[in-house]
Amino acid sequence: MRTSSIRCLNASGFHRMVYHEWGSADNERVVVCVHGLARNSRDFDDLALALSRDYRVICPDVVGRGQSDWLPAGQAYAIPQYLNDMTALLARLDVDEVDWVGTSMGGIIGICLAAMPGSPIRRLVLNDIGAFVPASALQRISDYLGEKTFASLNEVEAFMRETYLALRNLSDRQWQHLALHGSKQLATGEFCLRYDPAIASSLKASVTEDVNLWPFWSAIDIPQLLIWGEESDVLQAETVQRMQANDKLELFSVPGVPHVPSLMEEEQILRVQSWLRTHRNK
Repeated sequence: MRTSSIRCLNASGFHRMVYHEWGSADNERVVVCVHGLARNSRDFDDLALALSRDYRVICPDVVGRGQSDWLPAGQAYAIPQYLNDMTALLARLDVDEVDWVGTSMGGIIGICLAAMPGSPIRRLVLNDIGAFVPASALQRISDYLGEKTFASLNEVEAFMRETYLALRNLSDRQWQHLALHGSKQLATGEFCLRYDPAIASSLKASVTEDVNLWPFWSAIDIPQLLIWGEESDVLQAETVQRMQANDKLELFSVPGVPHVPSLMEEEQILRVQSWLRTHRNK
């Protein structure tokens, strides 16, 4: 794994966005993996290692998360900023096309980019996110975001195990990995989660409205793999059914799992890997 960064423009200056890179830097086949709302790029370590046999894999920390800078105070964390940042990243990569793996928020970013004329995205993997997200699901997510401190990494891990129920099948090693990279130590010796608490404020300001991406979705005409946690409140059954009307979409259902499948379990990794290989020349 190699770590780099780029400077991205915000309303009052520049911020640094960190990204991790796997596989050969000379490989023209590139896949970009983008994480969820309060997560970070290291969620993809297991998947990136597997995909790096075929791809140059790029995993960014979206602004305000992981090792990337936070936005200046008063600036909103919102999709337009993320689209600008990802456009800068794609320019840095200097390739004509990419595949995209997006978990939750990362999938929303992917949908918006893939819908644009001339988009470089050629294959789209969406992890438990679709063309419609109910406000009730956003409210639930907003309830566990915000400033929290923990006395130890063990407490961070315990919080994550209690909060991220969809990840219950992960190994102890994987939970320790999530806790280590999903937190940082403060000067007091305590730990906090590795994202800007202002992200919670931005979400709370928008939870009164559903997220309707159907106009974007209807503009997408590339192969898509939709990974669905069948117990998800973010990606509901009626949304999945409507999305299946698109004959370029393949569905991978994960029974008994709420939002959001980890992409760290072997079956899920193999499914993403095999789908990308199958659709490489389509």
